[in-house]
Amino acid sequence: MAFVLAPTAITADYRLEAHDSVGSTNALALERAAAGDAGRLWIVSKRQDSGRGRRGRAWATPDGNLAATLLLVERYELKLAATLGFVAGLALADALDAVVPDRRISIAADGGGKAGRGDRFELKWPNDVLAHGAKLAGILLESSLLAGNRVALAVGIGVNVVAHPDDVPYPAVSLKALGYSGDAETLFLALSDAWAENIRIWNGGAGLTAIRQRWLSRAAGLGSEVAVRVDGNVVRGVFETIDEDCRFVIRAGGGVVKIAAGDVHFGAVASAGAA
Repeated sequence: MAFVLAPTAITADYRLEAHDSVGSTNALALERAAAGDAGRLWIVSKRQDSGRGRRGRAWATPDGNLAATLLLVERYELKLAATLGFVAGLALADALDAVVPDRRISIAADGGGKAGRGDRFELKWPNDVLAHGAKLAGILLESSLLAGNRVALAVGIGVNVVAHPDDVPYPAVSLKALGYSGDAETLFLALSDAWAENIRIWNGGAGLTAIRQRWLSRAAGLGSEVAVRVDGNVVRGVFETIDEDCRFVIRAGGGVVKIAAGDVHFGAVASAGAA
């Protein structure tokens, strides 16, 4: 099966550029923007050799996994553009529900989910999708400034479809390990459809409250003990919510702490010191 866009994505004027292998879909998207591309361009591949995660970490995409980046070119306020990572997380979770409709994923281990919720996939702030408490997918937003006060935003999404890394300091899993027999192309078709719906809800930021509420309904670890590593320090407390700017809010020491960026750990990992 070849990569194709969902009819809803085509109707909304999204375009597709598919590759057998790339260095980085995010880097390629920003190159396209610098060369004058108008955006609404999906760049996808089943293999990525030099992908990146948050804070410059490597994100390998062996053959058969999904590397997808959506290039958007708009006059975004950067603070608002950052919330598109939550739109991407919701779109991916919706797509996963669509292609794995009968599988109930229970969140445990570092996922921090509560037993009995029956969520298939959960979202870990700020940019991971979890299954069985293990990382299934990651999202990375990168941007560059263009002429005319425009911003090129690369919304990168990497999913462990057929393989997951073993040499990482956190649990990881693939869809294949969960019993999924489909491919990256099928997942991308569902993703392009789910993005079109979730970006419609976001509505240029006017629908951010609805996005926030939807995200919280899927949030891993809500109400549980957490440890957040911020600039070398660890903040501990209870994950209470995300605020109107999608910052991570924990209750600690009788007060509330709002965190804009950091590494979050739940459960046993939080108790052990979020090393």
